[in-house]
Amino acid sequence: MTGKNNRNWNKLFIKNDRDMKRSVIFFLLVALAASSFAQKEEEKEKASFRENLFTGGSISLSFFNNTFLVGGSPVFGYSPSNWADVGVVVNYNYTSYRDYNYVFNDKLRQTVYGGGGFIKLYPVRFLFAQAQFEHNFIRQKFIPNIGITQTYKTSANSMLVGGGYTTGRQGRGGQPFYYLAVLFDVSGNDMSPYTDAYGRTIPIIRGGVQVPLFQGGRWRR
Repeated sequence: MTGKNNRNWNKLFIKNDRDMKRSVIFFLLVALAASSFAQKEEEKEKASFRENLFTGGSISLSFFNNTFLVGGSPVFGYSPSNWADVGVVVNYNYTSYRDYNYVFNDKLRQTVYGGGGFIKLYPVRFLFAQAQFEHNFIRQKFIPNIGITQTYKTSANSMLVGGGYTTGRQGRGGQPFYYLAVLFDVSGNDMSPYTDAYGRTIPIIRGGVQVPLFQGGRWRR
């Protein structure tokens, strides 16, 4: 019985040793697969970051209370989710005021350049709300009806708030789309380039396009 028991224990030991080796091999394969999956996910996440970058820009236009404004604003941004965009903007505006300073036929010509940051929120695909902070450098040329032309330089902060309509944002990393927005400067800054000759806020109409980057034609499929 002793020899038989020894043989049985030997068989059991060999079986357990084989099972252990199989378990170790299985564990190593699972660990390797998990590591490979994690690496792919990390690479996918990196790719997703690049694919969620976008560029584009808008053209501004306003004419209100003897004030005419036209400008352009290229942008560069990132979409952190399917319902939000954040980014930076550079802008250039030209403004012409007539009957400036309550005097008939006085004129003011103003050029503005600057930049800032913005956030857009999309409750639905075709509508968005926007807030944009800007710091602008302003050069003004005052042309009086009677007198000598004078030039001034200053700077001012603005906080633009408003909303708009899009042709259909498909979520982050989606296809290009067009948009139209109406913004107002709520900063209350009298030197803001988005006020009329009497310091009153004027509506800014912006129409533009947003184009995803690094898509490789994926959005066309």
